[in-house]
Amino acid sequence: MALTKEQIAMRIAKEIKDNTYVNLGIGIPTLVANYIPEGFNVVLQSENGILGMGPFPYEGEEDADLINAGKQTVTLLKGASIFDGATSFGMIRAQKVDLTILGAMEVSENGDIANWKIPGKMVKGMGGAMDLVASAKNIIVAMQQVNKHGESKLLPECTLPLTGVRCIKKIVTELGVYEVKDGAFHCLERAPGVSVEDIRTATAGKLIINENVPEMNL
Repeated sequence: MALTKEQIAMRIAKEIKDNTYVNLGIGIPTLVANYIPEGFNVVLQSENGILGMGPFPYEGEEDADLINAGKQTVTLLKGASIFDGATSFGMIRAQKVDLTILGAMEVSENGDIANWKIPGKMVKGMGGAMDLVASAKNIIVAMQQVNKHGESKLLPECTLPLTGVRCIKKIVTELGVYEVKDGAFHCLERAPGVSVEDIRTATAGKLIINENVPEMNL
């Protein structure tokens, strides 16, 4: 059974370490805020200028002035701070962020990522992704492994304009968890009920997978 977007976020939350600063990108990554392990001291950074971002607000408690980089309403934790974009990207470029969690349209078997533009489609701008992939100490990609046409988004080479080159080390999709190394996607875990053959069918790039690959623990 393929994971929902919320379950992808739940699995990624298990990768977060205590006492770290974490940037959440637009899309599935924003959901990770709801699944931070209890008792962990994790400071979430949003590139539009928040440090100390909390989970999404309950219905009726939204504040339209408090939004994340994806323009979704968020909450602030005690001690949070708000600042301008220059300060935010100063933190990112100075490598003050320990982990970046990004969405992606495509990832190549060499760790290239494309996540900012589809040629011919309207795009508001490249956002902060290029700064994040160039500066982050650690990057995890949260993405759907196949598009709405059933085509793989884990590819030998990206077909869309690149955001970063050879920068992605780990990916979590609706089908599994992958490490990118030595020019291949190494499957570490598979989603509950997903077969090895399902993963092979959904991966266009070079795939290394053991027949006994374990199911992920959510």
